[in-house]
Amino acid sequence: MATKTAAYQKLLGVGTKIVAVGRNYAAHAKELGNAVPKEPVLFMKPTTSYLANGGMIEVPQPLESLDHEVELAVVIGRKARDVAEATAMDYVGGYALALDMTAREIQATAKSAGLPWTVAKGQDTFTPISSVLPQSMVPDPHNLELWLKVDGETRQQGSTGDMMFKIPFLISHISSIMTLLEGDVILTGTPQGVGPVKVGQRIDAGITGLLDVHFDVGKRERPKRS
Repeated sequence: MATKTAAYQKLLGVGTKIVAVGRNYAAHAKELGNAVPKEPVLFMKPTTSYLANGGMIEVPQPLESLDHEVELAVVIGRKARDVAEATAMDYVGGYALALDMTAREIQATAKSAGLPWTVAKGQDTFTPISSVLPQSMVPDPHNLELWLKVDGETRQQGSTGDMMFKIPFLISHISSIMTLLEGDVILTGTPQGVGPVKVGQRIDAGITGLLDVHFDVGKRERPKRS
């Protein structure tokens, strides 16, 4: 069992990219004043933004806070290109819980100017993530409760059943645009309740009955430039 678990953990290490799905929960789209999309809203995050369970989320200067977004992560198990929706689940290697940390002020400025969200979403420590759950432990990924607390206060609690675009469709759709490789991750969107977390606070999050994670929030210290 230990060897099998270790093999699943290596999946994240071989991945080349994180493909995130925005506004995949109608209530979340509405809480931010966004229109409910007719097709998936996709953006990319670098794998250098991963942060293992127990690590410290870094708030970059001069920001005072980041927004938390708890999500189900789908970990791809093998190369997927132009995958049919009917067979898409055959390409899932496992699942994880992830946070899509967002510098909301930077994102708002980028959105108003029609610019990408890379700086707001892709910085170091901006994708805290759990260990990988084998697919066998998640018989129905569309019937999971995701939750997140800040300093013990529940902020987000929602069901993956509320996803507008389900996992088979997402894999098929994304693989028709770009090849998904072993270890790549799809972040499937966040339920409502997103909000700010500040330096000195603690985030606890989980998938009810399966796993939980925790992360402290600190300030990113940059060396002074001479």
